[in-house]
Amino acid sequence: MGILVLVFIFISLTQHGDAHGPDSCNRGGGLCRVGTCISGEYLAQYCFEPIILCCKNLSPATTES
Repeated sequence: MGILVLVFIFISLTQHGDAHGPDSCNRGGGLCRVGTCISGEYLAQYCFEPIILCCKNLSPATTES
């Protein structure tokens, strides 16, 4: 019974809204994170909306010499 619940949750997460999946996130240079992105990262898309986020590093600031 527990396995069926987990399968149902996984299927519903993959088919919900803007979910692109972890492969798309990793190819784009991001990491899938649960909850929120860490400092220095921004939300680029969702791996599994709305729980698992695809976070990417902020671009390093360019300095002029």
